[in-house]
Amino acid sequence: DPMDFEWSYWIEWGRERILWLLAGHLLVSQVSRLLVEKYKPWCFMAYGMAACWLLLGIKGFAVILLHAAISFAVAQFQLSLLTWLCSLILLSTLRIPAVEEAKRKWYDTENEYYLLLFTVSVRCLFCTSFSLEYCWHGPAQKSSRSFLWMLAYVFYYPTFHNGPLMNFDEFSKQMRRQEAFNLKTNLSILIVGIIRIFFWWCLAELMIHLMYIHALYSSASPLEAVSYWALGGLALAQVLFFYVKYLVLYGIPALLLQMDGLKPPALPCCVSLMYSFTKMWRSPITFLICHFTYRYIYVPMGGSQSSLLGTLFSTALTFAFVSYWHGGQSYLWYWGALNWLGVIVENGVKRILSISLIQDLI
Repeated sequence: DPMDFEWSYWIEWGRERILWLLAGHLLVSQVSRLLVEKYKPWCFMAYGMAACWLLLGIKGFAVILLHAAISFAVAQFQLSLLTWLCSLILLSTLRIPAVEEAKRKWYDTENEYYLLLFTVSVRCLFCTSFSLEYCWHGPAQKSSRSFLWMLAYVFYYPTFHNGPLMNFDEFSKQMRRQEAFNLKTNLSILIVGIIRIFFWWCLAELMIHLMYIHALYSSASPLEAVSYWALGGLALAQVLFFYVKYLVLYGIPALLLQMDGLKPPALPCCVSLMYSFTKMWRSPITFLICHFTYRYIYVPMGGSQSSLLGTLFSTALTFAFVSYWHGGQSYLWYWGALNWLGVIVENGVKRILSISLIQDLI
């Protein structure tokens, strides 16, 4: 069943080049940690830039560098609103038809253009994270928030194409921390990690080859023909595959982060263990985007600490950004609205049930 575009796309790129480039990063990482621990951020930066140039060409490399330079320049004003405006404008340039056509002409195949598109979308989040942290912490820590550190963050290769996201403060603190290098320990972490990822990959391939969940939901006629129980089963199978898929897609970068001496973001937990809509949006199952929106949108806008209307607004703004970042198509706005409604209803019911009179009745 080749209908899951994301899995087919990344597996194809992985086999062709990305896995080899990640292996190259691993080699650079271990050598730099062994010989020049103090300079490992710059070794990683140089390797990430070279890998970007190799895969995306000089024009793709220039686009990412330009985005980083513009974001850094705007961050110097130390105004969060201006930083957000800059980030949204840069993100919107990915959806201008004339710009899309011009970028397509840079490459021989559609897959190469999509790699640039996905990479730049994720890099926009990294640039925004750096710029907002710069705005919040001010010029007192300029040495740790220089343009060179921004490039080290933006071009860090294990998270380059598809995430996961680490906010800049976590990245810089961990990267500056110097630890004793133990080759034997690292080797055991690598072997165990490879075995686990290989198991998840085999499980994902087994689901793809036997269950045909994506082929079934890509056509309306089989969905109309089956019972509601079968529809529920198909929906569950779809989200379970989504979970296993991201164990692989984020398991590989997480393993490399460990090998680099960093603490990776938590991998997703099984969706079958999720019973709370709110908990799902606070858990690693939402991977790349939820921690970003929570730290940079939901909390700054007041979140659950503000009034009822403030909470509604900050939650709506969070889901609006998620929908826009994913592409902004109409079905994504419906999806965002339904997610927002689910969180609001669940929290509303929770507040009602917390009233002492209701608890006494229960």
